[in-house]
Amino acid sequence: MTDYYDALETRQPAAREADLFLRLPDVLRKAMAAPAYAERLAGIDPAAVTSRAALAPLPVLRKSELPALHKAAPPFGGFVMGSPGSFGRLFTSPGPIFEPEATHADPWRGARALFAAGFRSGDVVLNTFSYHLTPGGFIFDASARALGCAVIPAGPGNTETQFELIEAYRPAGYSGTPDFLKILLDAAASAGRDVSSIKRALVSGAAFPKSLQDEIKSRGVDAYQAFGTADLGLVAFETPARDGMVVNEDLILEIVRPGTGEPVAEGDVGEIVVTSLDPDHPWIRLALGDLTAALPGQSPCGRSNMRIKGWMGRADQTTKVKGMFVRPEQIAEIGKRHPELGRLRLVVTRAAETDVMTLRAEVAAPSDPLRDAVATALRTVAKLGGGVELVAPGSLPNDGKVIADERG
Repeated sequence: MTDYYDALETRQPAAREADLFLRLPDVLRKAMAAPAYAERLAGIDPAAVTSRAALAPLPVLRKSELPALHKAAPPFGGFVMGSPGSFGRLFTSPGPIFEPEATHADPWRGARALFAAGFRSGDVVLNTFSYHLTPGGFIFDASARALGCAVIPAGPGNTETQFELIEAYRPAGYSGTPDFLKILLDAAASAGRDVSSIKRALVSGAAFPKSLQDEIKSRGVDAYQAFGTADLGLVAFETPARDGMVVNEDLILEIVRPGTGEPVAEGDVGEIVVTSLDPDHPWIRLALGDLTAALPGQSPCGRSNMRIKGWMGRADQTTKVKGMFVRPEQIAEIGKRHPELGRLRLVVTRAAETDVMTLRAEVAAPSDPLRDAVATALRTVAKLGGGVELVAPGSLPNDGKVIADERG
């Protein structure tokens, strides 16, 4: 098998789904041995959570909550059974959020993403993600070594030394941000240094627009994107099909309406929620705060897992109106009170030097009484008054925005 990392990538979607949910109850039991999960999942019977429909009612854990939770019960907020000494490495990310690295091979699940990008056993990889306190450098380092690659632990910056390493070791691959790859290529061209051995790259951690993709390609480097977090490792990755990102194995990825845990309709933009099946450090419905949408069908590359469009913005659209915070959860609550409504979008503008809120709501049968009732719900839930516009179904953008701040 030369095109795929292993047979898991091409199995029938129904077989993958059955396997994930066969394993999930045991992972839930292990998670609930930790005090924070025991409290959050109290009353849940792990044996009954054997489908996406059964998983959806479980509470969402928002990544934005983790700094406060970790501070209240250091270091891991009560979500991990093992002590810090039971892990291999210990990191921190801004917040702070504390992340342990498990001791098993490929703990961040990145080897198959590198393989999809063309990396192979025996390659030398220049890894320019930071190795200092945050896990980025070690995520890609451990993944490359799990694939059988040798790694140059370069980190970002210090291009002169990197040129020496590149000319000596002749790495075929690069991992790092797309921005630093361009900096490296530009600096090498200016200095007359030979970095031509680098033929492929796996980039993450920054935007990779089409213009930059084309420029990197014109410089002889075939670069692929990956989406990941410091908590989970690599969540999804680009493949030679160049058609969205394939979700990684051993993860259950849901797309939910921002501010809720409710899955969106197929194709709608929503927030990424991930359940991982890592027995050492499971995550149960971790909401990442990032928006995406699922793509229909199977990837043309032959990998059969769910595909997503990639990163499409942030789901945390909390904004301040007249000195009061308005949150996506509040807009979701209005939708719960009026289930006849479809998509909702709170638009915040300025008029006569005053903040103005207008809630636009899709509905099939608009009426004055309904508009008045929704306006009352808006004032009750948000503690602020605002206008209500009832619009036709399908007229609001499918971009995942629940609150649109248009005050400039």
